[in-house]
Amino acid sequence: MLLYNKHLFFKASFMARPFKQQRDPGAIKTRPVAIDPDAVPQRLHKLLALAGLGSRRDMETLIASGRVTINGKVAEVGAGVVLGDVVRVDSRPVRLPFTPELPQVLLYHKPEGEIVSQDDPEKRATVFDKLPRVKGGKWIAIGRLDINTSGLLIFTTSGELANRFMHPRYEVEREYAVRVFGELTEGQLLQLTQGIELEDGPANFDHIHSQGGEGSNHWYQVVLREGRNREVRRLFEAFQLPVSRLMRVRFGPVVLPPRLKRGMMMAMEPKEVLSLLEWAGLEAPKGPLRQRTKREIEKATTAYTPKARKAAPARANRLQAAGIDERERTGTGKGKPPVAARKPAANRRVRQSSDLTPPRQQKRSDRNRGRG
Repeated sequence: MLLYNKHLFFKASFMARPFKQQRDPGAIKTRPVAIDPDAVPQRLHKLLALAGLGSRRDMETLIASGRVTINGKVAEVGAGVVLGDVVRVDSRPVRLPFTPELPQVLLYHKPEGEIVSQDDPEKRATVFDKLPRVKGGKWIAIGRLDINTSGLLIFTTSGELANRFMHPRYEVEREYAVRVFGELTEGQLLQLTQGIELEDGPANFDHIHSQGGEGSNHWYQVVLREGRNREVRRLFEAFQLPVSRLMRVRFGPVVLPPRLKRGMMMAMEPKEVLSLLEWAGLEAPKGPLRQRTKREIEKATTAYTPKARKAAPARANRLQAAGIDERERTGTGKGKPPVAARKPAANRRVRQSSDLTPPRQQKRSDRNRGRG
């Protein structure tokens, strides 16, 4: 009787125990970040460009659209931020690099047949499908090459570095190897360096040199400081010389490496990136570079062929590729009976009851075990 009373007391005390109270999410206080009152504000569009979200001009357009907030308030063009401010783009927090970080730079030997665009309504092959994923930023293509042009294509995570290459006021040299059907005369070579009138204004080559050729095809090496649409092709077409092959071999101080074959990609080493920042006049990290492992060094100096990232197809797409209609398979379509179950193969043997092993008879000594 005493044990029974203890059991009742334990059961009553367990049932009377109150439930665990849930915390109010609004009542949770976050620890405030200490803000230095003497900190000098930095321009928001500059930091967003350094974070790899685009060029400074693109970031000014982004801020003007009202998609950027600072501490919950819509940011204005020309706004400044300090360490501790919470910046969001489309309601997503962005980590701003207040101290300069070493950007990533990739070299890609683009083949013909790929476009340099992230949004193509025709769903053609794009160079961005082969780029590795980058954390906390995005890849920016430095300059463009049309679908029929091959050669050097540079990608970086720094909007400032990309702007230094592409902005017209910097006049960065682009060097191309051009194969045309025919040959230029001396007068035409001189005229191409002096300038000719195109649909969108005058254009010219800074340098043009003949590289010989075979048969009717002739190679030329040209250098110009602009990046207008199909400018090299239009300059040759002005003399009725169609371009049969066009390849970019240099962009500014970056030369297409001979070991980087068509369709291959490689990353620039940190020392080379520092030299590139020095050429561009951009601030570089002041601290020592991170010591890399032997595997990281070998991987960085190796040219490889990237593979396009393909998303896993949905179930309906997989069934459609296999020639199966989901409604027919489940019988949910109007007037469409479900697919009949598969019949067993003709040579398949059905399991018989005689195949089962009979239970072993219990021994007499086991029957009396435990009695006693």
